[in-house]
Amino acid sequence: MDYFKYLREEIIKRLERLAEGGKLPSGFDSTKVVVEPPRDPSHGDVSSNVAMVVASQVGMKPRELGGMLAASLEGHEAVAAVEVAGPGFLNMELKASFWHARLKEVLTAGTDYGRSDIGAGEKVNVEYVSANPTGPLHIGHGRGAVIGDVLASLLEWVGFDVTREYYVNDSGAQVDDFAKANYRDMRKQRSLPVEQPDSEELYSGEETADCATSISARFSTDELRADFQDSLPEIRRHAVEYMMNRIREDLAALGIRHDVFTWERELVRSGAAEEALRTLEARGLIYTGVLEPPRGKVPEDWEPRPQTLFRATDFGDDVDRPLKKADGSWTYFAAD
Repeated sequence: MDYFKYLREEIIKRLERLAEGGKLPSGFDSTKVVVEPPRDPSHGDVSSNVAMVVASQVGMKPRELGGMLAASLEGHEAVAAVEVAGPGFLNMELKASFWHARLKEVLTAGTDYGRSDIGAGEKVNVEYVSANPTGPLHIGHGRGAVIGDVLASLLEWVGFDVTREYYVNDSGAQVDDFAKANYRDMRKQRSLPVEQPDSEELYSGEETADCATSISARFSTDELRADFQDSLPEIRRHAVEYMMNRIREDLAALGIRHDVFTWERELVRSGAAEEALRTLEARGLIYTGVLEPPRGKVPEDWEPRPQTLFRATDFGDDVDRPLKKADGSWTYFAAD
């Protein structure tokens, strides 16, 4: 039994009976009535806003209507005590016999207790973890992995058709820098000079060294001597593959699985991002504009410039979001 739903129905029945008896006008709207745990446990087992929601519709003060409802609930098989509190909250303490009956339900249902079909098979996509493939998972990723997986499981438990998605950000400057770091480390491992001026500013440490060692056998010394730009696509592909394998192993150790791995590079290559953005543009949700400077200390390299923006403020966001970087490539937000 969903006892919150049950008690809400019982309260609304009392309202309807009061209306049928001429004590209240009929035709009130009860859709916003809720029954939920009170914020303070000392206020009882459940609390309802019913009097505050309906009172103005029936020309009464909330506490007055609450008193009528409290009186109508006296003697109810589930309710041990009821009081009107504050501006008109209806607080209820439930009988021990009511809780004992719920325990029997738990024992009878076993591990299926709480399962429902309220989702009615509605499709839900839960994207979680989605760590950039430029290093192994850290504790923050682990937290997100657990929260995302639990949320997906709960949605499945109540009848939603859930897809678990990992969005692989394998495009953009961060992944290029990771590939450059692997190129640097592979050259060092073969005693080749490192000529990249920014090489020491790139990713470094155990994760890049291990990755470089793992993928090094796939590249000849001549390939590593050649112009870096010629080798970049292959180095990037192998480095991302290596790191995603490590990430999958860590997720498997946590018992976490994903149904779909969506690759940003493939999304961009296929034209899916452009197609989606054309659809949004046709709906008037994309425009060219200039964003306000960021709050707080403004970065030295910030300058007002026309950008392709998405009207995110139409959906409750604080600012409209840029879709393209200064070099013309998509932002993370656009592809996502």
